[in-house]
Amino acid sequence: MKSVLEPLAQVRVRISELIAGSTVPEDPRHSTNTLEWLLEFEPDADEALQLAALGHDIDRAVEASKVLRADFSNYDDFKAAHAKHSAEMLLEILQQCGVGDRALSDELYRLVCVHEVGGDARSDLLVDADSLSYFDVNLPLYRDRNSPEETLRRCVWGARRLSERARVIAAELHPPGDELASLMKEALDQAGAWDGTGH
Repeated sequence: MKSVLEPLAQVRVRISELIAGSTVPEDPRHSTNTLEWLLEFEPDADEALQLAALGHDIDRAVEASKVLRADFSNYDDFKAAHAKHSAEMLLEILQQCGVGDRALSDELYRLVCVHEVGGDARSDLLVDADSLSYFDVNLPLYRDRNSPEETLRRCVWGARRLSERARVIAAELHPPGDELASLMKEALDQAGAWDGTGH
């Protein structure tokens, strides 16, 4: 068992080191906070889910290779490319750390590739954890970098991804300041009125 745990511990350290170098200031806290939300929903989450929570946005941590929003006319296409690149980076980390568990690698890759859209019980957990962490951690810093209109658009996009259970939790979060609280309420209201497929 020790030979399996040591490489997995190395994977966690490597993910943390890479994300610590991100130029997006909230990325390190978002990584750990997404894991915290995941464990709130699924205390016995397996290693693939936990690593997916920690590393789902690792693409943003390497400036030279990260997927750029400006290269895509469609936001969902950008997010899909970002997710796939993050998944590929995590597979590389697993290999570098000597993790040879094919089932773990395959599931981690799959989960991260769909972390923006979900589609099954396990990936939906990751979507909820990621989205709640956006509202819990990322929102104030995202707003600092973007206009109120862009922040609202991003909030609505994130709120539409939430399950009903996670929307209830998001509504109970208290972002700092009246502007952010108002943006978040409007986003949740718009998402609640949305007639898309959602989760």
